[in-house]
Amino acid sequence: MNSSLDPLNHSSTDPSNLSAPFCLLEIGYSQIFNTCLLEVSIILLLTVLIISGNLVVIFVFHCAPLLSHHTTSAFIQTMAYADLLVGVSCLFPSMSLLHHLQGLDPKLTCQVFGYMVSVLKSVSMASLACVSVDRYIAITRPLTYASLVTPCRVRCCIILIWLYSALVFLPSFLGWGKPGYHGDVVEWCAVEWRTRPVFTTFIVALLYAPAALTVCFTYANIFKICRQHTREISERHQPSSTYPDKRYAMVLFRITSVFYILWLPYILYFLLESGGIYHHPAASFLTTWLAISNSFCNCLIYSLSNSAFRKGLKRLCSFCLQSSGDANECIRSWLFLL
Repeated sequence: MNSSLDPLNHSSTDPSNLSAPFCLLEIGYSQIFNTCLLEVSIILLLTVLIISGNLVVIFVFHCAPLLSHHTTSAFIQTMAYADLLVGVSCLFPSMSLLHHLQGLDPKLTCQVFGYMVSVLKSVSMASLACVSVDRYIAITRPLTYASLVTPCRVRCCIILIWLYSALVFLPSFLGWGKPGYHGDVVEWCAVEWRTRPVFTTFIVALLYAPAALTVCFTYANIFKICRQHTREISERHQPSSTYPDKRYAMVLFRITSVFYILWLPYILYFLLESGGIYHHPAASFLTTWLAISNSFCNCLIYSLSNSAFRKGLKRLCSFCLQSSGDANECIRSWLFLL
């Protein structure tokens, strides 16, 4: 290994640092607050952004009927709920760094939290693959799409996504190894819980590789067909904007691209650490939280790219402003009566 965990244990061997917490980045420690200030700031910022952003996405889907016209909205909502739970689960490392979880068993808490985050991000990854398959069927078989992709089948697919994700990472409780979570703010997670090549190969073969190959195959064919349709429409002297599937496919392609761009450093580090080639605590922390930040990026992409989502967001904002105005009027009336 290029780097060891010895510097991380320096606080336990140096008598002057016995009260210092475990800091992966080894910088930003605040003696005033007795915590890793930089790590707490990063995690809390992402937690707030992820929770608030995905709550907005969920509310907008309920306020904008146009978004429900596509069956892919069910998968996008599944991702939003999974990302929301990621944000809620991120409260655990924040509370750990702020010394609120000292009474819990470190091994069990590491395993439970690592399993939760891995399962939730697996749901997002599998949902993106299902979205790409759904759009592929819609474009390649438009006449039989409604009979092939029924609401019942979509619901069954979502249930299978959750069950499959839960089963893939279940061996982490049986001693196979770390499920891939590297943001080890708890010392036991970083020092004692090791990744193992066999379990890493198992996860890559059953999750990462199939999802990535499915996305690459479907979107490559989608854009090939979209190009062909655009050429045919142009030859008929029609504006290319009359072909809506291309615009919607572009939105989904942006979401998928950003997902894999943010997750690629994490996956590469996961493979390198499992193979004993490279290990560094700062790289572990940064690649993990870069990947987790994807749970907020989906909100930005939708708000910037999808016109139906923007209309739903405006509707939600106007409703909130109207409700706020009614509440203020009620308070003023109540104060007047007093």
